[in-house]
Amino acid sequence: MSSVAPTADWVDPPAMLRDPYETYARLRALGPVVRVPAMGRYLVTGSAACRAVEADQATYSADVSGGGATMARALGAKPMLRKDDPEHAVERAPVNAGLRAKSVRAAWAPRFEHNARTQLDVLRGQGPERAELNRDYAAPVAARNLVDLLGLPEATPEAMERWSHAFIAGIGNLHDDPDIWARCDAAQREVDDHLDALLPQLRRHPDASMTSALVTSGLPEPAVRANVKLTISGGMNEPQHMITNMVWALSRHPEQRDRVLADPSLWPVVFDEALRWLPPIGMYPRETTRATVLDGVALPGGAILGVVIGAANRDPAAFDRPEHFDIARTRRAHLGFGSGVHLCVGHWAARIAIGEIAVPRLYDALPGLRTDTRRDEAWFGWVFRGLTDLPVTWD
Repeated sequence: MSSVAPTADWVDPPAMLRDPYETYARLRALGPVVRVPAMGRYLVTGSAACRAVEADQATYSADVSGGGATMARALGAKPMLRKDDPEHAVERAPVNAGLRAKSVRAAWAPRFEHNARTQLDVLRGQGPERAELNRDYAAPVAARNLVDLLGLPEATPEAMERWSHAFIAGIGNLHDDPDIWARCDAAQREVDDHLDALLPQLRRHPDASMTSALVTSGLPEPAVRANVKLTISGGMNEPQHMITNMVWALSRHPEQRDRVLADPSLWPVVFDEALRWLPPIGMYPRETTRATVLDGVALPGGAILGVVIGAANRDPAAFDRPEHFDIARTRRAHLGFGSGVHLCVGHWAARIAIGEIAVPRLYDALPGLRTDTRRDEAWFGWVFRGLTDLPVTWD
């Protein structure tokens, strides 16, 4: 038996930019799959339904057409994340080996450590009355790490941050804002200018970078360029927001902060629970290739879906007390990095760079680190969500 998807004609996308979690709870109460006319798509909010989508590429394609193809528009071409196997696997294969846990620890952890310590000096220099964690530490650390991983020696951290924000805004530009597209186009041109000089050099003299792995793999150059831009978007956004999210969560749960400070082996657990509770990537699209039934809900062929990680990670059917941040909860797989063949290729780099290095070093260097409630903080987004301003102080 199947049912028609309930319709939520009350969803207010601008309100979701401020805080989507009340909307997610209301959508889940209607069912695991809900039609949202304001977005021209079905939102998949149940954990089991989201996993079912990722387990069946043949029915739920990443190659999204029409209005769902904002990623290809933002990046100038379709990257691996908007392709199904075997094309997806071909483009992902060159970077897989270099981003496994052992490879990241050997090749990149020393650079991550250097970048964190360099930026800690900047944060400390601002002082406990003026420091803002996103501006002074999280974004620059993520940008420096990404410059190294991609091997873009002429790119500054400031440029990397600007490009990433432009691409992220474009990927989430469901309402076709022309100003956002103009920023994306400018970022594409700047990145392509760097690649024009770099790619011939890497063909002659390969190195350990992700760009080198892509360009020496034999992939067509448009695919190389699209996947470099894809890495700039996700490789900056998720690590940056995970730094601020972890500090924000621990500041509001001081007993859990004290526990991890007494037992640093818990830092990976803190990272994982913060990723479940406050995933920086909130939604990504899929498209049905045929009429089907998803978790009891009938869907037509050609339906555009939004796989809503932010809702699925707080599904009461999957997690006990899901609205609570709790590092003592029984570990259970969530969707913070996606799942299936499209599991985030950089998940080990993020876990190590942020969960084992950038955030622990903050607390080592700045005793009493906490958010500064005397100054305003700011959140934004739901397709991609994070703190844009997080004032911090310390003793």
